[in-house]
Amino acid sequence: MSTFDSTKLKLSDLLDDIVEGKIQLPDFQRGWVWDDEHIRSLLVSIARSFPIGAVMILETGGETRFQLRPVEGVTLSPGSDAERLILDGQQRLTSLTQVVKGDGPVATRDDNKRPIKRHYYFDIAKALEGPQSLEAAIIAVDERKTLRSDFGRQIDLDLSSPEKEYEAMCFPCSQILDSDAWEEGLNERFPERFSTYMTFRKEVLAAFRGYMIPVILLKKETSKEAVCLVFEKVNTGGVALSVFELVTASYAADGYNMRKDWFGEPAGTGRKAKLAAKSILTDLEPTDFLQGIALLDSRERRLADLAAGKKPKEATTVSAKREHVLSTPLPAYQRWTEPLTGGFLEAEQFLRMLGFHHQRFLPYRSQLVPLATVLTHLKERWLEPAIQDRLARWFWCGVLGEMYGGAVETRIALDYQNLMDWLTGDVVEEPVTVVASGFQESRLDTLRTRNSAAYRGLYVLVQQQGACDFFWKTRMLDLDLNERGIDIHHIFPRKWCDDRGISPRIYNSIINKTAISAKANRMIGGNAPSHYLEQIQTHKGVQLDDDAMDSILRTHCIEPRFLRADDFDGFYRARKAALLDLVENSTGKGAIVSELGVAEDEVEEA
Repeated sequence: MSTFDSTKLKLSDLLDDIVEGKIQLPDFQRGWVWDDEHIRSLLVSIARSFPIGAVMILETGGETRFQLRPVEGVTLSPGSDAERLILDGQQRLTSLTQVVKGDGPVATRDDNKRPIKRHYYFDIAKALEGPQSLEAAIIAVDERKTLRSDFGRQIDLDLSSPEKEYEAMCFPCSQILDSDAWEEGLNERFPERFSTYMTFRKEVLAAFRGYMIPVILLKKETSKEAVCLVFEKVNTGGVALSVFELVTASYAADGYNMRKDWFGEPAGTGRKAKLAAKSILTDLEPTDFLQGIALLDSRERRLADLAAGKKPKEATTVSAKREHVLSTPLPAYQRWTEPLTGGFLEAEQFLRMLGFHHQRFLPYRSQLVPLATVLTHLKERWLEPAIQDRLARWFWCGVLGEMYGGAVETRIALDYQNLMDWLTGDVVEEPVTVVASGFQESRLDTLRTRNSAAYRGLYVLVQQQGACDFFWKTRMLDLDLNERGIDIHHIFPRKWCDDRGISPRIYNSIINKTAISAKANRMIGGNAPSHYLEQIQTHKGVQLDDDAMDSILRTHCIEPRFLRADDFDGFYRARKAALLDLVENSTGKGAIVSELGVAEDEVEEA
């Protein structure tokens, strides 16, 4: 069955329906943004009977419901029912409605994007010079209907009354579709000019009055997700809409204000603020939350389908894909909102247990979604040692195997289902992410920036071992929580390496980097390790013997004897092996030894 029809409608009929409220906008449509230049160009195109493109309209009355609003510049009485909604063509139809059907000035913008208000006119004499003169014939005057120069002090054209319009032979565009009153006034005041006007009416106004616009009409049976996807495909000139905006508009049709729930009124008091109070969750997006809702709802419906005897292929699909998020009903959102909020808070506690304390080192925000949805069910049960160990193994496999980059909606849904079965002991098969995860031994050589998930993961794993600062001796984790200027720095300094011809692609890898305080980094400078270790140990505020300093170095997976001997090669091999042990212990999987050379896949970090 076709979901759309195509036809042509008279411009005047479309604009009449807009003014009467029969055609409105879905609330997810963004505001009108066309500038003065676009408006002039649009008027010229119609005056010359050029095509201005098709518009797309959706029939109302089906299951797809959105909160509505009138086109900008149109005032409707309460309860005006729309028969159709504009999906594509908002800018053109809004411009024409304000210019051709409105009595007040048109709110637009100048070349510098500054807001201005304009009335539009045709200079009749100029318009009759020929089609090539139509663009120059369009005059835009200010909201007082004057054209001024010299910073507004000089009035060059005054059209502030009908008599002045007649005298200047400037025709108001607001009269294009119904000029009876203007014509009577002109004929009464300047009858000798009436024949000139009638020529203008025949050559210019007739083009507007007979203009036909191609219309694609989506039928009311079209699904909500299809409507939203179609809208985004055709809305190439605007800013892409998020799932949150589309779902918000959909729920608003049922009287529910999801924006208020998420952001709060006043702003900063909603669900987002509650979650963002936890530093790991500060970057959580409403789309992440909606994906979690979709997972919880679709799994619940799938289990009900299976219990009712449906075959697995016929049961509801568990999904976090965009179209499934868009189709999640309001009752499901209301049912799962509080439990999922608790799930995200449990996820934050779990990540703290793993050693994460700030979102800037969180490898993947997307991995939070399956984690939070699983913990929505488990609640505090994740603290049970067997569950905690398996959950941690899955998490580290996702991070160090770099499994959550790019489009991961399918992985999110699979991991959610697999984890629920695996963690509760219903099945022995490992989740797909654990099975598919692998860590190439050579990957350590290429991890050079914290943009990589594996880089961030290794940073946290080292901190989890109890790494202590070279100078302050305190655990890095405690210094980081107190914002003591912690950052990742070279162990063998860059200058020392450059002086000895060691390649940046080697010394910039994570193998030669670790977290230390700004104080320790200043003491390291560009010195050889043997030299800066002596400086640190003998500093009057430190006073460490070799054994104590060696113990601190080992908390960073550094073998001290190679630093004291300034042996870069020995240090590099030993630390690489130690970091690989961390990877293998956290994932429960051995590293993959590759014959391939070092990849140049990341920009080197200073």
